[in-house]
Amino acid sequence: MNIKIGDPAPNFCLPETNDTEVCLKDLKGKWVIIYFYPRDNTKGCTLEAIDFTNALA
Repeated sequence: MNIKIGDPAPNFCLPETNDTEVCLKDLKGKWVIIYFYPRDNTKGCTLEAIDFTNALA
């Protein structure tokens, strides 16, 4: 699958912390932020996630 900038995101599902799944199709009509980072639990990805959380208001 080739995805280019500007293409709609393909449907996918990811596990949540409570042993359920969240699927992109279930969020239709809601604001969703999908971001990618090179490595988990690093200062950069943590700061980016905090920035998204702080922008919720």
